Amino acid sequence: MSFELIEKHGEHEEVLFCHNKDVGLKAIIAIHNTALGPALGGTRMWNYKSETEALVDVLRLSKGMSYKAAAAGLNLGGGKAVIIGDNKTQKTEALFRAFGQYVNSLNGRYITAEDVGTSVKDMEYIYNETPWVTGIPPDLGGSGDPSPYTAHGVFQGMKACANEKFGSDALKGLRVAIQGLGNVGYHLCEFLYKEGAQLIVSDIDPIKIKKAVDTFGAKAVSPEEISSVECDIFAPCALGAGVNDQTLNKFKCKIIAGGANNVLAEDRHGMALKELGILYAPDYVINAGGLMNVFVELEGYSKERAHSHTLKIYQNLKQVFDIAKKENIPNHKAADHLAESRMATIGRLKQKHTGVAQRVFGSLKVENR
Repeated sequence: MSFELIEKHGEHEEVLFCHNKDVGLKAIIAIHNTALGPALGGTRMWNYKSETEALVDVLRLSKGMSYKAAAAGLNLGGGKAVIIGDNKTQKTEALFRAFGQYVNSLNGRYITAEDVGTSVKDMEYIYNETPWVTGIPPDLGGSGDPSPYTAHGVFQGMKACANEKFGSDALKGLRVAIQGLGNVGYHLCEFLYKEGAQLIVSDIDPIKIKKAVDTFGAKAVSPEEISSVECDIFAPCALGAGVNDQTLNKFKCKIIAGGANNVLAEDRHGMALKELGILYAPDYVINAGGLMNVFVELEGYSKERAHSHTLKIYQNLKQVFDIAKKENIPNHKAADHLAESRMATIGRLKQKHTGVAQRVFGSLKVENR
């Protein structure tokens, strides 16, 4: 079954199953493609219903990271990791250090980072076992939490979408429905609130909802309602597959642009959005800000350089929209064309790539050969 799933979800270079019974570690690391450089992608900790569900998630996410890095113009490949477990009750130093040993065994082919269910502190534990981790605390030479940069990139992408759909970058007065108030969703609320947008929010955590209502004057709706609220922009910032057969007929938005990965449950849903006249910002293009931030960390971190990278998401999306119009294809296909073209022409997609990376003076230096 595992081999069938790996084949179904693209040609992955390597899939590593990690198990340490003593600390309760069950994890999977997937390296999708290293044509442009070493694979970089976060470690997600989630209470998956089954190991099969975890495998499907890591395969989809790692492939998305290859495309995200390529479309963002970064010299990185795509990888991802998932740890199976409850991120509220099962985290321990020993678990993350054991996981770090598996990351270290890959000798820099995979570089990890924070993701859903993990934190900067968790990355610090991993760093005790391997240098191949980003998003570590600033006092260790890292950049810390990447979510503000992901949110800033999504914010810039929303401006590009508004310009494409309404003829203006202005988000003031627009109704934005945000699904999920994790680190990215909450920071996105901050940017939009300062811009003067009207916020509608949902989350499974009532504490997060109350904070958004009290701080930003947001209107709260249930997780079941958020997909069907009338709004200008629907921003999925939770887990993936938010655009599916059940939600397609519920949408009352003009734009879908958010921080979640794998927003389309199936490829055909991108065409369905086009037919409905809903402008879709391909997820791995608009949410690349966090990856851009940790990429800067590889070079020796600078907040200014990280911020300037996220500003590029506006033009990256405009390029996607231009390709889609020129070729009369859905936006998600246009994004794929952009990413695949770069991987093929610059990274020589079908050839084996060797990435050499080393930790230097508290930062990561990456050399591609």
